[in-house]
Amino acid sequence: MELVVKIFRYELNNSIRSKWTILYSVFFFLLNYILLSFDSGSGRSAISMMNIVLIVVPLVSLIFGAIYVYNSREYIEMILCQPIDRKSLFIGLYLGNTIPLSSGFMFGMMLPLLLTTTFENLFPFLILTFCGVALTFVFTSVAFGVSIKINDRVKGFGISILTWLLLAVIYDGILLFIIYYFSDYPIENVVLGVSMLNPIDLARIIFILNFDVSALMGYTGALFQKFLGEQTGFFISIISLLLWCFIPTYFAYRKFLKKDF
Repeated sequence: MELVVKIFRYELNNSIRSKWTILYSVFFFLLNYILLSFDSGSGRSAISMMNIVLIVVPLVSLIFGAIYVYNSREYIEMILCQPIDRKSLFIGLYLGNTIPLSSGFMFGMMLPLLLTTTFENLFPFLILTFCGVALTFVFTSVAFGVSIKINDRVKGFGISILTWLLLAVIYDGILLFIIYYFSDYPIENVVLGVSMLNPIDLARIIFILNFDVSALMGYTGALFQKFLGEQTGFFISIISLLLWCFIPTYFAYRKFLKKDF
């Protein structure tokens, strides 16, 4: 545990000095502050931020995680030459990347609320911040897994970007295709199951289930509300998203233990 803390503190200091982490935080701060300044109190600013968070956070987490692993290969090889167990090293590296990135995101999301004193928007922004932090953990672990498994930097980045494109853009098209061509069959349970395979869709459902914005529910969100009820659907979505935080991290960890650097 002491070793994990040392590695984490080292990575944390590097991340704090990193311009990318600061720019990431400033980006969300300025965007959120502008939206709250023009539209305080109605909750529409939170909905606008939702669309940005669900696109930007997964993409930045994937790119940031992949860049870190590929740029740190020599450092990782040097550390592994020391009598250090891989488990502590992986946990320290992973937390040293995800926590600063999540902290920067939380700072950018919550500080504008204090400055504009729009506390009536506190709950939707808390939900949105939770979803963003969870997506940071999910997609950073995916980036770690891909970058550890694939030595070729270009191929690794390509797969990371393709993963984002598939889950953020193509996934909804595939789901609509299934719903359209099998509309004569009772496919509600299938659609509910398929929607749990996408962490971005789960984050969207968690946010929207807490607000009366039926126009934004989409088919999967409406199914969660209809068949599981708002509270049940909310807790199932939360548990599914937390599982998403754990499963890719476990596979990246297993790959790191077996990797011949």
